Amino acid sequence: MARLRPGRTCRTPNSQAWARYSLRKPRKNYIRALPHTSIQVFNSGKDSDAFDAKITLNPEQRVQLRSNALEAARLVAVKHLENNIPGFYYVKLLVFPHNVIREHKMAAGAGADRVSRGMSLAFGRPVSVAARINMDQPIFMIKVAKANKPLAVEALERASAKLSGTYKVRVTIAEKVA
Repeated sequence: MARLRPGRTCRTPNSQAWARYSLRKPRKNYIRALPHTSIQVFNSGKDSDAFDAKITLNPEQRVQLRSNALEAARLVAVKHLENNIPGFYYVKLLVFPHNVIREHKMAAGAGADRVSRGMSLAFGRPVSVAARINMDQPIFMIKVAKANKPLAVEALERASAKLSGTYKVRVTIAEKVA
């Protein structure tokens, strides 16, 4: 299903966060029905002690990312690693989309002013969920062997192309203790 508005309309976290959804007190919820998240899997691959390189994807500014953008980025990174080094990687998505995005749907076209109710109930309906991410907070983490480090860096660069904003890839190599 196509989104009504592009991602740039809600990418900056400059407004109030709306995440109040309670299972215990449903009558006190700000949100009556919580939109589902598009993220299917948070961990991919097999974690091992033999992996000595850890690569993370960090934003260079505060950003708000929808769950469908995070899922698209995760799929691109996992597919690149699975095609090149099947089974010798571990990918973890480190953020969870809690923030509810609301839209006030307006009618457009000729005669829409007679159909639309204008600003009445302009708070909007929940349409999606997003993750609010601070500057330098890691989004993805990939663990691989030191020899496969360039493939993991390439996978995160491909994943960052699916996300709005600018990102940097950080590489940490663990020292072996004898």
